[in-house]
Amino acid sequence: MLKNLKEWILVFLIIGAIMMVGNWVGYDVMPLDSIPGLAALIGISLAGLIIHRLLPFQIPSIAYIGIIGLVLTLPGVPGSEQIVAWTAQVNLLAIATPILAYAGVSIGRSWYDFVQLGWKTIVVGMFVLLGTFLGSALIAEVVLRMQGII
Repeated sequence: MLKNLKEWILVFLIIGAIMMVGNWVGYDVMPLDSIPGLAALIGISLAGLIIHRLLPFQIPSIAYIGIIGLVLTLPGVPGSEQIVAWTAQVNLLAIATPILAYAGVSIGRSWYDFVQLGWKTIVVGMFVLLGTFLGSALIAEVVLRMQGII
């Protein structure tokens, strides 16, 4: 458990640093302003992972992380306003970018497994990405036209 904890903390610190830079460069939030929010998010995530390891239930760790985050930000919980104010300084896309990059690296480490899936998987994946892009563009077009923006 201690080895896992050290690895988690290291990964969270690296991703937190990348999120801080992304938040600064992309959204003009100064690093010192985003540190409390990043620390709160990292602490909640770390607590969820620890609880997942300690409890015998087969519930995904993301459920524990979500529940902890929900409870800590409920109105009336001591300190919830402060946590909400801190995390409001961290933009969602600044969080998503390094996490998706980490997921890509994780997949990249198992190229042998990916190759075993075959060329058909690549074709299906390309169609999924194309369909997602075109579907998003179509929805955006319709909504923007309904609002009279375009």
